[in-house]
Amino acid sequence: MKRWLCLVVVVCSAAAIGLRAGKPARPVPAIERVLIISIDGLRPDRLLLADTPVLHGLIRQGAYTMWAQTTVVAITLPSHVSMLTGVNPLKHGIMWNTNLSVQPMVYPNHPTLFESAKQAGYATALISGKVKFRFLAKPGTLDSVFLPKDVDYESDEPVADEAVRTIGQLKPEVLFVHLPANDKVGHKYGWGSPEQLATIGRADACVGRILAALDAAGLRRSTLVIVTSDHGGAGLTHGPEDARSRNIPWIAAGPGIKAGFDLTQQGGLTVRTEDTCATACWVLGLPVPDYFDGKPVLPAFVNPPKS
Repeated sequence: MKRWLCLVVVVCSAAAIGLRAGKPARPVPAIERVLIISIDGLRPDRLLLADTPVLHGLIRQGAYTMWAQTTVVAITLPSHVSMLTGVNPLKHGIMWNTNLSVQPMVYPNHPTLFESAKQAGYATALISGKVKFRFLAKPGTLDSVFLPKDVDYESDEPVADEAVRTIGQLKPEVLFVHLPANDKVGHKYGWGSPEQLATIGRADACVGRILAALDAAGLRRSTLVIVTSDHGGAGLTHGPEDARSRNIPWIAAGPGIKAGFDLTQQGGLTVRTEDTCATACWVLGLPVPDYFDGKPVLPAFVNPPKS
């Protein structure tokens, strides 16, 4: 039963969020918020072969590539920190992949998307199925944090439950949701195994529930949705310099996004995991610093400015 225990921290009310003003000007005014969903260990070819009607629907509605790349290390925590800071692991300094016991607590060397957004007046939330994501939960940068208390979740459903609740009650303008089960099953049964394909199908259903929560809250039309992953895998593991580990999907859908647009049509473009943070910062009118290794994925947008 311990695996179902969780830690929920909410440090401001929805009413307080509604009082915030003075947010930055946004390049796509219709996009008022960003939802990033990471399906841990999702290899692109498995996404395409599994029963994933929701993800296939996002592909039809948005811009996508099945040839995006994660960090060279291709492991969960460093790669997710790169996804949410816009810089590679050598810069952000989170090189480990376990729930280290450190005192004092250590956070990335560069601000996360949550920190930049919070400073600009946006409401922020992080929901993850793995305890080690606490290294992203720097105090003062998140309005809501949901993490397992001591044991990682084996399924995605409790994470999706919390995402639905958070969208309905808090309506965060920056929401990151991490679904853990696919990685767990990959390590146990193998990448590409029947068990993993079934797990990807269940993750797809969880994504559908999260999107339905946006619809119910009247937020879908103002939300940029990015679905991606931290790494792929082969056999029972994943790691450096293996194309099966480094290739990840990247799907963006929402207002101002090209519909059904394969980003590989841009011959010189390789989407990288650091680009997720840069794209989120750009659409929210936040700074995209020169030190970023990521860049906004402008070809995904209708009539984007020239980079």
